Parts: sequence; structure tokens; C-alpha cells
Amino acid sequence: MAAAEDRTLSAKDVDAAAKSLDAAERGRTQIRQLSQAHPAITVADAYAIQAAWIDKKLNDGRSVIGHKIGLTSRAMQQALGIDEPDSGYLLDDMLFADGGEVPTDRFIATRIEVELAFVMKTRLAGPRCSLFDVINATDYVVPALEILDTRIERVDAQTKATRKIADTIADNAANAGIVVGGRPFRPDDTDLRWVSAILTKNAAVEETGVAAGVLNHPANAVAWLVRKLHDNGLGLEPGQVVLSGSFVRPVEARKGDTFQADFGPFGTVGCHFA
Repeated sequence: MAAAEDRTLSAKDVDAAAKSLDAAERGRTQIRQLSQAHPAITVADAYAIQAAWIDKKLNDGRSVIGHKIGLTSRAMQQALGIDEPDSGYLLDDMLFADGGEVPTDRFIATRIEVELAFVMKTRLAGPRCSLFDVINATDYVVPALEILDTRIERVDAQTKATRKIADTIADNAANAGIVVGGRPFRPDDTDLRWVSAILTKNAAVEETGVAAGVLNHPANAVAWLVRKLHDNGLGLEPGQVVLSGSFVRPVEARKGDTFQADFGPFGTVGCHFA
């Protein structure tokens, strides 16, 4: 979701990168960082690769159910040298039941984050979308867990370099799954900034957080996404789910682990990695 004039990769390079990501996911084997193969890769290139990969999935019969927003915390943005979040797509086969089992052997290196999910009531689009527009267009907000996976190596085996922002974006912003649960509530029924959660892994508290960590208000993240989608002539559609960004650090998830996020008055959401 960046201007085409900012692209440096050829259509052939973009298609090859998308195919390599698809093969990595299917074979559960990480590929080398795209930023190593293409040092001049831009954010625009990365979104083009992401779009090409998603198109392949759609051609295989999957459907878009929403979007995810990542890198919403100031600390993460500063660490990567960026000044805005990133985004990816949620597809129908990424949705897992609250309290249900997540098949570990489907993924490579899973992690869990705690978020609020916005479910849209009406279409939302435009270059000047605001927090208030998001609240007006949202049907309800619900506690959620995001399952992350990395089809691209986090650390390059040869150079020891860590992933760049372009690697993460191309990799569908590291998204792999979503679990929603707890008590749905209207976005104006409470101050979303103060919604908090306690994340436990195998009954031990791993992380706590407050939703204000997401761009000062999670609806700000959704508004950012709408403005970015507008650049490609897109918007959020009724019924779509938007993961607004994590307000805890990612926690490693392995076979046998059970996670639960306690949102207090808004209920709990959890899953087990089988």
C-alpha cells in the first residue's frame, strides 16, 4: 500500500518472491530474508509481494475476512526505524475457535499477541478517515488473539542480520491466525484506551497491557488502515474483522501450550496448540 513509483523490483521479482513465500508456508520451511536477496527493496515492493501472494491464495479458493494491523507500538516503530504501522490480510482459514485447538504442524514458528478486533457495521473508506469515523462504522469490538508465524527467517544465517520492515510486510505482516472471544461490546460503551488484558501461557502470567499502547487509541490504527487502503481504491467492508494491533509483546507458542487472555469485564479468549 505505497505508491507504484516507489517500487524497485520487477514484476518477475515480485512474482518469484510471492511464490517462494507460498512454498515456504506449504512446506513449513523458512526462506532467506528478501532484503538480503534485494537490498534495495522498498515498502512499496513489499506490499506488491504481499498482494501477489494473497492473490494466489484467493485463486486457490480462500476469501478475505478482514485485515490485521501491526507495528503499532512506538517502541517497535523506533526499533525498526519506521514512523507508521504495517498491515496484512485475514483469510477465512485463519479463524480459529475460542478455546479450541490450533494445529501446530500447520505453522513454522508461532507466537501470540493480544489485541482488540473491530467488526465493521458499514463500509468505511476515504483519505481523511478519523477515529470518530471508525467508531461510527463499527458494529462491535471483541477481545482477540493474533497468531503470528514467520515464513521468512528472523535472523539471517549468513550475515546475522535481523528482518527488515519490508520482509515483515511481504510476509503478510507475519499474520497466520486469529481467535476471537469474550464479550463483544459497542465501541462507544467504554474508553477503549483503558481496555486491558492479562495474557497467561500454561497458567503463568506472561504479559499484561493496555490498549492505549496502540497509537494512543486502537481506533486510530483502524483509521490509519482505511487511509492506506484508500490509496489502492479500497475500503473496509461490512462484516470484515480488523485486528487493531497488539498491546503486549509477542509470546512464543509451541505444541502443548495453552493461552488465555483475560480482558476483565470483557471476558476471556484462549486457545491450545495441539
